[in-house]
Amino acid sequence: MSRIAVDVVLLPDEAMTDKTIEVNAKLGREIVLNKKNCLPHISLVMGCIGERDLPAIEKVLTVIAERCTIGELKIAGLHTSTNARSETVSLFEVEKTKEIQTLHEMVMEKVQPYFSSDATGDMIYGDEEVAETTLEWIKNYRENSSFAKFYPHITIGYGQAEEQQFPISFTAEKLALCHLGNHCTCRKVLISIEL
Repeated sequence: MSRIAVDVVLLPDEAMTDKTIEVNAKLGREIVLNKKNCLPHISLVMGCIGERDLPAIEKVLTVIAERCTIGELKIAGLHTSTNARSETVSLFEVEKTKEIQTLHEMVMEKVQPYFSSDATGDMIYGDEEVAETTLEWIKNYRENSSFAKFYPHITIGYGQAEEQQFPISFTAEKLALCHLGNHCTCRKVLISIEL
């Protein structure tokens, strides 16, 4: 069986999903968020897995979903940064609560036996040319974005997003495992567990 690049994510409720898609629609076309195959999400863990491990990972995530209570989440503000290709990236900053930090750490720990960081272009969903920044993000997730460096957010897209009224309260409806596409987009839901 093949290896694929994946992301364990929180999928926001419908209102927050709609809001993110609406703001994204005013940006450039490189990332086009939608409800079908490019989902707004909060990344918890990125890496590479063997497809044969999907049933075991689903069991792990089911137990985690039963044990963790996330509660209400808040978008604290809009953040823009510049990536390695000097492109502006806009995202919604999610307030880091004790609950979301605990969830992140639990997922990091429990999926570790199944995850690696050896991302290659053929592990990415779709057939477009994969940006080197995509592979670097996956390869370096544990070192650059986990535990004390965990930064919960929802990526809006490339470009400067319009200011919004903050805070925005929402809930996470699902804990999911998604096949990653170019620009670390969630292209295909492989596992989905109601919260």
